[in-house]
Amino acid sequence: MSRFFRAGSDSETETESEEEVQQQRPAIPARAYQLSDDEEDARRIVRSEKDKRYEELRDIIKTLKNHKKIKDMASVLTDFESLGRAYDKARKVVDKEGIPRFYLRCLVELEDFVTESWEDREWRKTISKNNSKGLTTLRQKLKKYCRTFEEEMSHYRENPDEGEDEEEREEEEEDGRDVESDEDEDSDDIWNQSSEDESSSSDDDLPVAGRLTAEYFLKTTTEQEAAKKEKKKKEKKKTDRRKADEEWQPVKGGAPLIVEKPKMFAKDQEINHEAVVKKLYEIVAARGKKGTDRSQMIDMLVELKNVSDANNLGPAMHVKILFNIMAAIFDYNPNIATCMRNEMWEMCLETMTTLMDMLTRREEINVGEKILEENENFETVPYRVRGCILTVMERVDEEFTKMLQACDAHSTEFVERLKDEQKVCKLLEDLEIYVEKHGTSEEICRCYLRRIEHLYFKFDPTAFDVPADKSVTSEKLMDKLCKFIYAKDLTDRLRTRAILCQIYHHALHDRWFQARDLMLMSHLQDNIQHSDVPTQILYNRTLVQLGLCAFRQGHVRDAHNALVDIQSSNRAKELLAQGLVPQRQHERTPEQEKIEKRRLLPYHMHINLELLECVYLVSAMLLEIPYMAAHELDVRRRMISKNFHHVMKMSERQTLTGPPESMREHVVAASKAMKAGDWRACKNFIINEKMNAKVWDLFHQADKVRDLIRSKIQEESLRTYLFCYSSVYDSISLPYLALMFELETPVVHSIISKMIIGEELMASLDEPSQVLSMHRTEPTRLQSLALQLAEKVASLVENNERIMEVIRTICSKIRTGVEADDRIVKREDMTERGAGTIEV
Repeated sequence: MSRFFRAGSDSETETESEEEVQQQRPAIPARAYQLSDDEEDARRIVRSEKDKRYEELRDIIKTLKNHKKIKDMASVLTDFESLGRAYDKARKVVDKEGIPRFYLRCLVELEDFVTESWEDREWRKTISKNNSKGLTTLRQKLKKYCRTFEEEMSHYRENPDEGEDEEEREEEEEDGRDVESDEDEDSDDIWNQSSEDESSSSDDDLPVAGRLTAEYFLKTTTEQEAAKKEKKKKEKKKTDRRKADEEWQPVKGGAPLIVEKPKMFAKDQEINHEAVVKKLYEIVAARGKKGTDRSQMIDMLVELKNVSDANNLGPAMHVKILFNIMAAIFDYNPNIATCMRNEMWEMCLETMTTLMDMLTRREEINVGEKILEENENFETVPYRVRGCILTVMERVDEEFTKMLQACDAHSTEFVERLKDEQKVCKLLEDLEIYVEKHGTSEEICRCYLRRIEHLYFKFDPTAFDVPADKSVTSEKLMDKLCKFIYAKDLTDRLRTRAILCQIYHHALHDRWFQARDLMLMSHLQDNIQHSDVPTQILYNRTLVQLGLCAFRQGHVRDAHNALVDIQSSNRAKELLAQGLVPQRQHERTPEQEKIEKRRLLPYHMHINLELLECVYLVSAMLLEIPYMAAHELDVRRRMISKNFHHVMKMSERQTLTGPPESMREHVVAASKAMKAGDWRACKNFIINEKMNAKVWDLFHQADKVRDLIRSKIQEESLRTYLFCYSSVYDSISLPYLALMFELETPVVHSIISKMIIGEELMASLDEPSQVLSMHRTEPTRLQSLALQLAEKVASLVENNERIMEVIRTICSKIRTGVEADDRIVKREDMTERGAGTIEV
């Protein structure tokens, strides 16, 4: 019998039989035993595909919000990926119903959250490596994912309140379902009472006979009211939680410091120069203090400027406040190693443009750092304002460089920032006009150098096309600015940098002789190692540009001499401040690495390193291959280019050599062809479509450069051929050599004459017959090998004699030391004997 229908309590005896119990109570229908199963069937709710998918999305969004609150970026990334997968599952529903607004709201909030976290550089320094990696990955994936919803998200940002009622109604329905399921769970608890309660129930609790029906098991009015109260309580909790989510604000660095915003002016206060200056000093006094809101300070200064303009306090007061706004903008980012935010940079440019416009238009305003604050005059002409516009402009220029350094060189952001260079150059031109009127010679030199540093590396096509007397070219402007610095500058640094910039500019525009003569006359190569690091970097860049200019002009040996020091170190990228060499990173401390990264040049000032290496290797090939052919059997042969020999040796060590692919492999293959006297193969390896695209098309007047290289290859191949095969000829015709190497006969005559005069070739020229006659004074290969063997034997004998001499010296020293030791021992022995005699 079931314990549910047991009549007695625990105190009563349990000796009654089952028949007696059946006589006392009526039989209960069989359907009463199945009541709980029927209710369970009634509770089963068939949910649509939309409700299932949307519920899954809401659950993930809820988890995502919790992880956002604690800024657990790794978990946020995982939730975002799960959200994307859940959205893909709900694709059919979305195609029918449209993208749900709660999903768009989640993406918009997540995008804002990631942007805010990314811009908070101070917080990013303190997070763990796992969170930092998660933030970077999340930012990339979210940016790519949001492109699909770009229109919908922009529409949501414009109308965030649209459709909120419908969305709230859906959420309430969802919450109602949750409450119903909770009530059903509560009803199950009625049937799952503990065995203790079951055993303690008495007969009085049961209904009388004939009334034990399904009504007994229904909830009473009290139970229904309790369920309603529970439902309201849960709805209130969810509402409070939603409000808390909306009002959540992360706290940075503990409890925020409450700084009262100073009031501008009282309602009835008279606004004059004295009041504005007092308020200005009051605002600026909070500069640098702990807890000061830097963005609020900028807003207050802008507001003060508007108040000053509204009350017509004059241009001097306007300039004074603008100086302080620029200082506040520079102070906004406390870390000097990082760049400004984009919006602050835009504000900086706008403020600086306004300031320069005021100073250039209003000549009655005198600005200087030597003007004391008590001597400032804002009311009467001439106005006097304390401040140095040159220092501010130099700081703006430095910030612009840091902005370019922080951008990815291959992104659109870099291009957008690079467009600001026109604005910076225009500001420098306005500054030049102002400083020429009001500044000292030292300030003019500093201003001129800033203009030079924005000009020297830029290629000016008018220098080749337009005559110099009909237009103001960059050459004339550089000459004017540099000559003033040469004459007026009292420091070596400005003069040195101006000279290097002018040499660079000359070399960039193929004015080889002017650049070379200026470099030689300046004697910079003698003491450049004592200069500061940025000047040494500029010297390296100038030397490289000088070598490229020499190569374009056909001066191969000068080009090689200029490039050999940079290329032989295998650190061209680091020496030109275009990047850090990874192999040497373990040799630097983190502080040194930060300093070196600040010295790196923006991408638009870089010199193509592949082009540089190609020019160096081709120059080395044109010099080294003929020299190797002329001194093939010379034991004491010196190397012109160690780096070129290293490249050749690495190629010879390869067991399988295929067709050349890289630029270096093309030069190696061309060198081997030139060594064999095959100038056509050498030319085809150096000048082809792949090499044109990589190197030669990057030059100005590329066809001229290619023709020059072709002629140099022909001439040096002729020299190599004569060095290698002159011993097999008695005489050779000059027209035949001209036909073989496709050169003019006078050119062949000139090359051979130089070789004879330089004693490189033992031969003579017969002018009437145009024949080159060989004298055969050179030793044969067997004779050369015999001479080499004799030299090696003589060297070996000499070394042996030196070794024997050293051995003899050592033996004599040893013999002398042994004899001395014997004498000491004998003397000690005699002393001991004498002491013994005395004792006896």
